[in-house]
Amino acid sequence: MVIVSKRFLKFFTGNFAQAITLWPFVILKSKELRTDDSLLNHERIHLRQQLELLLIGFYLWYTIEFLIRWTKEKNANDAYHAICFEKEAYLNDLNSNYLKTRRFFAFIKYL
Repeated sequence: MVIVSKRFLKFFTGNFAQAITLWPFVILKSKELRTDDSLLNHERIHLRQQLELLLIGFYLWYTIEFLIRWTKEKNANDAYHAICFEKEAYLNDLNSNYLKTRRFFAFIKYL
């Protein structure tokens, strides 16, 4: 389910993100983003990752990996882009068929 809420997104990410996925919702910053196919595919990839790790596992892994990478990178933006979940989503968000062919736990190869 797609929701548009600039205020909610700002609360969770500051002004950093255009969208966030919190199962089962994809929260977008603006209505115009509803037509951004690559962004929506990116967020659908995150929905699949969240299901695979039974939600809590995803959020724990995401947070821990972010913190570890932030201590190495010294930059939150670089740490964010280095997270395996984000690598998988960014590298495949232009492929509209990706989720049809994606293997279970595919994010692991992006560690």
